[in-house]
Amino acid sequence: MKKLALVAICLMVSISGCGKKSSDDLINKFEKSVTNTKAYTLKGNMEILSNEETYTYSLEANYLKDNYYKVILVNQTNNHEQIILKNTEGVYVVTRALNKSFKFQSEWPDSSSQSYILSSLLKDIKNDKEVSLETIDKGYTLKTKVNYPNNPELTYQKIYFDKDMNLEKVEVYNTEDIVTIKVVFTKIDLKAKLEEEDFALENLIDQTPTDSNNKLESNSKPESNSEEDNTCENEDCDTTSSNIIDSIIYPLYIPSETYLSGSEKVSTDEGNRVILTFAGDKNFVLIEEAATVSSEFEVIPVYGDPIMLSGTIAAKSANSMYWTKNDISYYLTSNDLSTEEMVTIAESLGNTTSVSKTK
Repeated sequence: MKKLALVAICLMVSISGCGKKSSDDLINKFEKSVTNTKAYTLKGNMEILSNEETYTYSLEANYLKDNYYKVILVNQTNNHEQIILKNTEGVYVVTRALNKSFKFQSEWPDSSSQSYILSSLLKDIKNDKEVSLETIDKGYTLKTKVNYPNNPELTYQKIYFDKDMNLEKVEVYNTEDIVTIKVVFTKIDLKAKLEEEDFALENLIDQTPTDSNNKLESNSKPESNSEEDNTCENEDCDTTSSNIIDSIIYPLYIPSETYLSGSEKVSTDEGNRVILTFAGDKNFVLIEEAATVSSEFEVIPVYGDPIMLSGTIAAKSANSMYWTKNDISYYLTSNDLSTEEMVTIAESLGNTTSVSKTK
């Protein structure tokens, strides 16, 4: 009788699903793999959906204990590379094609959710008391809340694991349950052989930049056989080339009760600059000019945080934001706009490239 009773109990446990692994067990397994690693490398692809357009990046994230990070993002449309680097000296956003870097005193990556940083994913899981587990055909998904202070439209994420709780994919959803960020991992090495020198800024500078460097350099140098390069006035030939913005790129989003009050093009040593002034309830100034390559590596200090836009990484300070996209450098400043509004304006500027070489 006792044996029959035990069999009955086991059947009841099996039917009720209690015999399956609990969410705590699975989370603990993932937490152990994250906390035990001394160095890791993640590789994959990231997609960002913005204004019904999808931006695709190749992604490589490197971590070394004691808070060293190096994230390499390459836009697959224009091959534009940017690197987020964190070491003992600070946080950098490096654009080698421009020979420039912004330096932040920032809490990144802890300041917000990061879909490609293991400790960030684990933090989101542990901070959500209502985290839910779902068993799928080949593994599990964990659904958690996210923390994106600059984009409150992003509300939750689904983290996909195989049956052994190895990370496979992350999807971040907005308030309309649309996937806005998707990261698919193609390789994860939790025993990567990394050293502190792999996170040194000078080593990044010494490395050969991606092909996007050649692309930008070609936009900043005259073509010797071009007819417009041989234009002369009063028998004097100007041998200095410059980058000119032919047409103004206007934001598609402007806060309510705000309007364009002024538009001006001014000449600079390297070409020209467009200054757009907006007035009303939310005053702001937007400056556009052709991106230029610094002759020597330049480090620009910023008191703020790096912000991921759909097609690039921006440098955000208290009341301004700077970014480069499609060979155009943008500078947005305002005492009235919130960070969310700045990001929305930046995202609405579109993809038009309007740079031409002139004499």
